[in-house]
Amino acid sequence: MDKDKSPSSAYVLSFKEDTALTEMMRLRVSFLQRTGQKRQDGEHLLLPHETVYRLDFTTQELNFSRWYFSLVGHGRVTITGICQHWTPDLTNLMTRQLLEPIGTFWRKADDPDNSPLKCLEADMQEFGERIAELAKVRKVMYFLIAFKDGAEPANLSCSVEFTPEK
Repeated sequence: MDKDKSPSSAYVLSFKEDTALTEMMRLRVSFLQRTGQKRQDGEHLLLPHETVYRLDFTTQELNFSRWYFSLVGHGRVTITGICQHWTPDLTNLMTRQLLEPIGTFWRKADDPDNSPLKCLEADMQEFGERIAELAKVRKVMYFLIAFKDGAEPANLSCSVEFTPEK
């Protein structure tokens, strides 16, 4: 949302793709399809256009400051936080673990490539504040990022800025 320089006391954390967890979730979908089994009641299966990302918190007493995101080209990206410490090697991802609001930003196909991304600013603000709250009790947080309407992981750069609590 904002490309200004961040203050020196700020922490800017980049979303990092977690390829191992994404692959593990894709294997779960594949296993269910292969064996003809159904998902558990309330289980969220990874969709083909979703990828697992993570934020690693080096400090935990944070206040949300702002989002930084860029998308080359057009498309829609949604970021959904996972509220519980989820370990897909031991437990399946349940729908009730997905946070609201989700973060959404986009650029339409008919928008110029250099036009600013659009977003639901109130939701993005609330979502950033929820992440800061959860950072108080965890060192890592997972997210599902969905790519639609032409958006691709290689074209995304997304990070969030926090300031230390006083």
